[in-house]
Amino acid sequence: MFCSTVLWLEAFVVFFATLVADGLRMAGPGTVWAVGGGAALVCVLAALSTRSRIGVVLGSLVQVALIASGALLPTMWFVGAVFAVLWVIALVLGDRIDTERAERSRAAAAAPRQ
Repeated sequence: MFCSTVLWLEAFVVFFATLVADGLRMAGPGTVWAVGGGAALVCVLAALSTRSRIGVVLGSLVQVALIASGALLPTMWFVGAVFAVLWVIALVLGDRIDTERAERSRAAAAAPRQ
Protein backbone atom coordinates (compact mmCIF):
# COMPACT_ATOMS: atom_id res chain seq x y z
CA MET A 1 0.00 0.00 0.00
CA PHE A 2 2.78 2.44 0.89
CA CYS A 3 4.76 1.65 -2.24
CA SER A 4 1.71 2.11 -4.40
CA THR A 5 0.99 5.50 -2.81
CA VAL A 6 4.55 6.68 -3.44
CA LEU A 7 4.31 5.69 -7.09
CA TRP A 8 0.92 7.37 -7.59
CA LEU A 9 2.35 10.58 -6.12
CA GLU A 10 5.34 10.23 -8.43
CA ALA A 11 3.05 9.96 -11.42
CA PHE A 12 1.64 13.38 -10.53
CA VAL A 13 5.12 14.81 -9.97
CA VAL A 14 6.29 13.47 -13.34
CA PHE A 15 3.25 15.03 -15.00
CA PHE A 16 3.99 18.42 -13.43
CA ALA A 17 7.68 18.10 -14.29
CA THR A 18 6.58 17.46 -17.86
CA LEU A 19 4.61 20.70 -17.77
CA VAL A 20 7.72 22.51 -16.56
CA ALA A 21 9.92 20.92 -19.23
CA ASP A 22 7.38 21.89 -21.89
CA GLY A 23 7.17 25.45 -20.55
CA LEU A 24 10.96 25.76 -20.57
CA ARG A 25 11.06 24.41 -24.14
CA MET A 26 13.58 21.73 -23.14
CA ALA A 27 12.76 19.94 -26.41
CA GLY A 28 9.95 19.81 -28.89
CA PRO A 29 6.50 19.42 -27.35
CA GLY A 30 6.04 15.97 -28.90
CA THR A 31 9.29 14.73 -27.40
CA VAL A 32 8.65 16.26 -23.99
CA TRP A 33 5.14 14.82 -23.76
CA ALA A 34 6.16 11.41 -25.13
CA VAL A 35 8.93 11.05 -22.54
CA GLY A 36 6.98 12.64 -19.68
CA GLY A 37 3.75 10.86 -20.49
CA GLY A 38 5.58 7.58 -20.87
CA ALA A 39 7.30 8.07 -17.52
CA ALA A 40 4.00 8.91 -15.80
CA LEU A 41 2.44 5.82 -17.37
CA VAL A 42 5.29 3.65 -16.09
CA CYS A 43 4.69 5.09 -12.60
CA VAL A 44 1.01 4.20 -12.83
CA LEU A 45 1.74 0.67 -14.11
CA ALA A 46 4.26 0.14 -11.33
CA ALA A 47 1.74 1.43 -8.77
CA LEU A 48 -0.88 -1.00 -10.04
CA SER A 49 1.51 -3.95 -9.86
CA THR A 50 3.27 -3.35 -6.52
CA ARG A 51 1.81 -6.53 -5.05
CA SER A 52 4.10 -8.52 -7.33
CA ARG A 53 7.88 -8.63 -7.45
CA ILE A 54 7.82 -7.08 -10.93
CA GLY A 55 6.03 -4.01 -9.58
CA VAL A 56 8.63 -3.53 -6.85
CA VAL A 57 11.49 -3.86 -9.34
CA LEU A 58 9.75 -1.51 -11.77
CA GLY A 59 9.15 0.95 -8.94
CA SER A 60 12.84 0.85 -8.02
CA LEU A 61 13.77 1.53 -11.64
CA VAL A 62 11.38 4.48 -11.59
CA GLN A 63 13.30 5.89 -8.62
CA VAL A 64 16.58 5.65 -10.51
CA ALA A 65 15.04 7.26 -13.60
CA LEU A 66 13.52 10.08 -11.55
CA ILE A 67 16.88 10.89 -9.98
CA ALA A 68 18.59 10.68 -13.39
CA SER A 69 16.06 13.15 -14.80
CA GLY A 70 17.93 15.74 -12.76
CA ALA A 71 20.36 15.88 -15.68
CA LEU A 72 17.59 17.63 -17.65
CA LEU A 73 15.73 19.47 -14.89
CA PRO A 74 18.14 20.18 -12.00
CA THR A 75 15.37 20.42 -9.39
CA MET A 76 14.60 16.77 -10.09
CA TRP A 77 17.83 15.78 -8.29
CA PHE A 78 16.16 16.89 -5.06
CA VAL A 79 12.69 15.61 -5.93
CA GLY A 80 14.09 12.27 -7.06
CA ALA A 81 16.14 11.91 -3.88
CA VAL A 82 13.11 12.65 -1.71
CA PHE A 83 11.01 10.07 -3.54
CA ALA A 84 13.83 7.52 -3.39
CA VAL A 85 13.97 7.90 0.39
CA LEU A 86 10.18 7.60 0.57
CA TRP A 87 10.39 4.47 -1.61
CA VAL A 88 12.92 2.81 0.69
CA ILE A 89 10.85 3.70 3.75
CA ALA A 90 7.72 2.33 2.06
CA LEU A 91 9.51 -0.93 1.22
CA VAL A 92 10.83 -1.39 4.76
CA LEU A 93 7.63 -0.41 6.58
CA GLY A 94 5.42 -2.27 4.13
CA ASP A 95 7.41 -5.46 4.66
CA ARG A 96 7.24 -5.02 8.43
CA ILE A 97 3.47 -4.44 8.35
CA ASP A 98 2.93 -7.49 6.11
CA THR A 99 4.99 -9.66 8.46
CA GLU A 100 3.10 -8.45 11.52
CA ARG A 101 -0.26 -9.03 9.81
CA ALA A 102 0.75 -12.57 8.88
CA GLU A 103 1.86 -13.30 12.46
CA ARG A 104 -1.37 -11.85 13.85
CA SER A 105 -3.40 -13.92 11.40
CA ARG A 106 -1.55 -17.11 12.35
CA ALA A 107 -2.00 -16.37 16.05
CA ALA A 108 -5.72 -15.75 15.58
CA ALA A 109 -6.11 -18.99 13.63
CA ALA A 110 -4.24 -20.99 16.28
CA ALA A 111 -6.09 -19.46 19.26
CA PRO A 112 -8.96 -21.52 20.62
CA ARG A 113 -12.40 -20.01 20.13
CA GLN A 114 -14.50 -19.30 23.19
